Amino acid sequence: MHMAAKSLLPQRTQPKAIVIGAGIAGLATALRLAVGGLRVTLVERHTHTGGKIRTVPSQAGPVDAGPTVLTLRHVFDDLFATAGERLDDHVTLIRQEVLARHFWSDGSCLDLYADADKSAAAIADFAGPTAADQFRRFHQRTTRLFQAFDAPVMQAPRPRMGQLVPHVLRQPDLIPAMAPLSTLAQMLKRQFSDRRLAQLFGRYATYVGGAPHLSPALLSLIWQAEAAGVWVVDGGMHRLTDALTKLALARGVDVLTQTHVADITVRQGRATGVMTEDGAYLQAETIVYAGDPRALAAGSLGADVSGIAPQTTRLPRSFSARVHSFAATPSGVPLAHHNVFFGDDLQSEFDDLAAGRIPKDPTLYLCAEDRGQGRAPPAVERFEIISNAPATSTFTPPRDLDIWHHQIMQRMADMGVTMSPTPTTATITTPQRFAEMFPQTLGALYGQTPHGLTAALKRPTAQTAVKGLWLAGGGTHPGAGVPMATLSARHAAEAILSGQTSTSMSAQTAMRGGMSTA
Repeated sequence: MHMAAKSLLPQRTQPKAIVIGAGIAGLATALRLAVGGLRVTLVERHTHTGGKIRTVPSQAGPVDAGPTVLTLRHVFDDLFATAGERLDDHVTLIRQEVLARHFWSDGSCLDLYADADKSAAAIADFAGPTAADQFRRFHQRTTRLFQAFDAPVMQAPRPRMGQLVPHVLRQPDLIPAMAPLSTLAQMLKRQFSDRRLAQLFGRYATYVGGAPHLSPALLSLIWQAEAAGVWVVDGGMHRLTDALTKLALARGVDVLTQTHVADITVRQGRATGVMTEDGAYLQAETIVYAGDPRALAAGSLGADVSGIAPQTTRLPRSFSARVHSFAATPSGVPLAHHNVFFGDDLQSEFDDLAAGRIPKDPTLYLCAEDRGQGRAPPAVERFEIISNAPATSTFTPPRDLDIWHHQIMQRMADMGVTMSPTPTTATITTPQRFAEMFPQTLGALYGQTPHGLTAALKRPTAQTAVKGLWLAGGGTHPGAGVPMATLSARHAAEAILSGQTSTSMSAQTAMRGGMSTA
């Protein structure tokens, strides 16, 4: 195990930083800032860290009730390496040969693999050689897109249209691959003659809370994030945030749970600290808000910062979900770790969502948490079902939840999977509950909607108009998802530490009797 570099500043002169929100972005930001030499306090309103990476109890132990797909492993390797640590020394990750298993009501089933050639062979068996050739072209196309836009968009702290247009024009072959005038659904309909494959790859729009017929074709590059590898965290995704919490504490971060920030104070255009709900005042030179930035714009953290991220109150919100976590013994068709049960009418699902209704014919995602780990699953396994839902639907009466629960259990039974005992509705998390847990999100799990070609450029970035106030999280660039939220932390921390270095260099010059030109 490597030791992290110690700060060059004595503690009494170390600049103070407060990070609000202990989800994956807040934890990553706090860790990076602490390693960079700041005295960091991480403030969380809930009783636990992790944010949307959360669990509910079950007879088989804690079962995930949030994100389950871990991709872009290098993002997490980099985060732990920043602290002088190896990711593998803190969590056990198992790479999945089968990325996901896909089921349709006609009885057909398709596995996709980390090996593109193996996926093509599986598609050939599933839908014929033409479909396999179409997949190979799709894979090449999305590889080109991912390589072209990773550095100037995802890895860039502040991507701008003025920078991206010349980037694209210098590579004119990108334009047909982007299909800028097409939605994801339109592009996939042209790409694949088998509607099941268009439906499968269209579901990547839902990874960021969107509908394929409204999201840009550019979102097809999400396939490459999975194609590069999917990992399972042994014990559940929450083990990752638990490990980050322990590492942050070891690096000197003060973690305050059950502490609600009511106000971010600003003096002479600069953030100066936070006031908690119980009246305590915490002073700091740097404040990072690692929650949904809409809370700032809506005034939930005080009038001084209500001008931040105004677009978040104007632009439509992403979808939400109904999330059902439980333990049971499955029977029927064999399951992978990640499973998708497709609805029969793709368009009706998204028409219902757009109208604020729970879909009558939903696609269901099932995570079999104890599968894909190189050992036989226990007799009673942990499961998580995720079904798309509108973010702003009205309160759901218990009867409606009972009806929906019966429908999804019947849908899986019709496709060959039954659970014993049949789980109850007690551990279903609704959009209304998400809205309560994460105020001002309106229950949206992915921030702003990804609909429209320029949606990715409309997200708030790390730097705000208030000096000393920064943003991180899935509602901030580069967007939703565990790897992206973790990248947002890097963008914020690097900008903050760069400024601290400049200030420190300036102060050292002045102390030596020189003249500061910073």
